Parts: sequence; structure tokens; C-alpha cells
Amino acid sequence: MANLKTRYMGLELKNPIIIGACNLVTNIDNLRRMEKAGAAAIVYKSLFEEEIQLENLELYERKTEYEERNAEMITLFPDSKTEPSDIWEHLNALKKAKESVTIPVFASINAVFNETWVEYAKKIEETGVDGIELNFYTVPEKFYKEYENIEKKQIKILTDVKSVVSIPVSVKLSPFYSNPLQLISDLDKAGTDAFILFNRLFQPDIDIQTEKHHFPYILSNVEDNRLPLRFAGLLYGNTNASICTNSGIISGYDVIKMILAGADSVQIVSTLYLNQIEVIGSIIGELEKWMDSKGYKTIDSFKGKLSKKNSENKLPYHRAQYMDFMMNTSQILKKYKIIN
Repeated sequence: MANLKTRYMGLELKNPIIIGACNLVTNIDNLRRMEKAGAAAIVYKSLFEEEIQLENLELYERKTEYEERNAEMITLFPDSKTEPSDIWEHLNALKKAKESVTIPVFASINAVFNETWVEYAKKIEETGVDGIELNFYTVPEKFYKEYENIEKKQIKILTDVKSVVSIPVSVKLSPFYSNPLQLISDLDKAGTDAFILFNRLFQPDIDIQTEKHHFPYILSNVEDNRLPLRFAGLLYGNTNASICTNSGIISGYDVIKMILAGADSVQIVSTLYLNQIEVIGSIIGELEKWMDSKGYKTIDSFKGKLSKKNSENKLPYHRAQYMDFMMNTSQILKKYKIIN
């Protein structure tokens, strides 16, 4: 029987399957189903500072609505200095999630201000979770914002968070940086315990009938895993941190590809919505069956076998792949019956 154990953020996991942050994990019954199905760890739904700040603003507006109605009534409600209730609700839910399962539970943060990242991280550590995932991304919207400042700010956030907590800290990145590999190298030097590749951003669409924007919830598919696959192959052997791939991990065969490229683990979400939580067992079964058929006893025995570092053919990791693809257009034309 194949041994599926792997290490992630310094922790030993029973297999490489981690449940990514999503709404499914907010239900305790779902968490227990995930553990029973074989999940090795769970990332709890992200704490978004924007939501907290919005609640705080709405609360302030309600409390100050009747201020200065007349000379004798300066304010109807005293100005409260307490923190928004959503923070404490999230922390309580996170603590209950941790207590409801025996597998590792990681928290996820997405904040706005440097101080808030640190504040949230300290509070989250007190819940007893096994690690924290910093959900980094920046949406291009300002022409005048210097690109170097974005990377430097995120490196500082990681450094500041690491300085105040004792549990492992990972970073979840988007691919939209001027040089993702340089940023990853700098974050690695700053002490991150893992990289999650990549953050799946929901892009706006336009309804041409109503002539309005809308935000469709589109699940990932297997075609989406090509980019994290390539970066896992590039990073293997070049970072001290764990490598975790995300997006388009639907079946056990996708997991196998990621490990061959160099990933230590994967995060899954879309397949849970598409195929129910119990698909976790099928994914693990496919991984075990493939390993047995190949004679691999452990994950480490084939991890990174097709990475840039270990692969004899470096072509897939260079632009030459694009040139080779374009020069073989006759094969494409034949495939789609454009030529005989």
C-alpha cells in the first residue's frame, strides 16, 4: 500500500489533499464529512477586512443617524469603541472549526492595512489553528501606483506577521506580478512556510441585455491547472518553503501531475461543488492506484520528477515551447480538420 504522507508548512499531513478556503467549510457537518472522506487539512474561509470595515461603517451610520436633532439632544447613541462583531464571530467560528476535526485547520486573512494584518494574525493564533494563510493579491486599477511598492508592502506584511506569531505562515499569490519568481524568492527569504499557487480571482462580466456588470461564479476546470503546474516545476528545488498548487485540481490524476511537477500538496474547492465532498475519497483512491501501478511507495519517490531541476527536457519551462508549438501548426490544422 502506498504511503501518501507529505509535509506542508512544517507539518506532516496524511496525504496531499487540502480543502481550500470556501463557503463549504463554514458548516461543521461539512468539515466532519471532509475529514471522514480523507482530507488531510482544511483552510477556513478567509477573513476579509473590507467586510469588517463595511459593517463598522454601517454601524456608525446607524448610531449617528439622530445626532444633534435639537439643542438638548446632542447624540442618541453613545459612540462605541468596540470592534465590529464580525471579527469575533469569525474567530469563534474558526475556533469551533478547529475543535470539530482532528486534522490541521488553517486560517486565511485578507486585510487592507499593514497593522490590521498583524492584529488579525495575533487574534487568529489564539483560536488554536495550525497555521495562517496570507491571501495576497492586488487588482490593477491605478496607473500611478509604483509596482515595486506593491511587492515591498507584501514582503513587509509577511515579515511583520511572522514576528508576532509562532505558528506557520503561508502566502497565497496571484500570478499578476511583474516578476512572480523574484517576489517568491524574496518572500522565501523573508521566511514564508509555504506558497499557494495561485489565487483564483473572480473577474466581472457584462450582461449585454441589461448593459450592467455582473459577477458570475465560475468553477475552475482542468485547463486552469496549467499555470500552477508550470510554476510548481520551476520552484521545485529552488525554495525552502512548501509548494501547494490550486485551481483546476479536479481528480486524482490532476494531483499526480502536480506532484510530478514538484508540488508538496494541492488545494481543492471546485471539485467539491461539482462532485460532492465524498469525491475526496475517489481522488485519494486514484492517487494510490497510480502509485501502486508505478511501484512508487512514497510521495517523495516521484515528487519533482518532471520539474525543471530534474527533467532532462527543459523545453516545457522555456519560451521555446511556444515557438515549437507555433512551428507545428500543421498538426493543429489536421486535428481540427482544416487540412487533410
